[in-house]
Amino acid sequence: MALRRQRPDAVFADRRDAGRQLAALLSAGERSLVVALPRGGVPVGFEVARALRLELDVLAVRKLGAPANPELAVGAIAEGGARVLEPGIARRAGVTRESLDAVVERETLELRRQAELFREGRPPLDPVSRRVIVVDDGLATGLTMLAAVRALRERGAAAVTVAVPVGARESLELLRGEADEVVCHTTAEHLLAVGFWYRDFDPVSDEEVTALLGEAEMGPRA
Repeated sequence: MALRRQRPDAVFADRRDAGRQLAALLSAGERSLVVALPRGGVPVGFEVARALRLELDVLAVRKLGAPANPELAVGAIAEGGARVLEPGIARRAGVTRESLDAVVERETLELRRQAELFREGRPPLDPVSRRVIVVDDGLATGLTMLAAVRALRERGAAAVTVAVPVGARESLELLRGEADEVVCHTTAEHLLAVGFWYRDFDPVSDEEVTALLGEAEMGPRA
């Protein structure tokens, strides 16, 4: 079910509008690269890449949910094996090594499926010695974004900028400790849910992601 008009004063019409507003806060060099987190970050990243005339790629990331409560994030993983774990939350949730390994194995398979599906056989764009702007549609716990930042570091990015339309203040501070720069259009003291800041927060389909990435591959445009 679509999450619509949860706040009468929603800041963004939809993810594409959020990307255009976010892009106005960003600047980039000629060799910079936009990397979007699927699925919701791709429409945002598409507009950022278009406005800044940059290449767009995707980086698959997955939340690690507690086995007994999948909505409770205890960590995250990203392509290439980067992993973030919150041991305190995992311990309180009763997560064992065996159960965590099972979750990681399942989510790793989904990472691979998404990466293959979204790129349609294209190799990942090389971030080595480039400034990477990594984009999502919002920052709640920040764990998946943190895994993305670490993955990009491991792949040789010269600098990493985190860019989101809306984020929880505490999570933004967490990312400032790892990214070279954090750009956020709207900082929320009490985020509640990312979708509350959008009038239209329909789920993003696999087909929409592949279509946007395919259009972006045709070349950065004004």
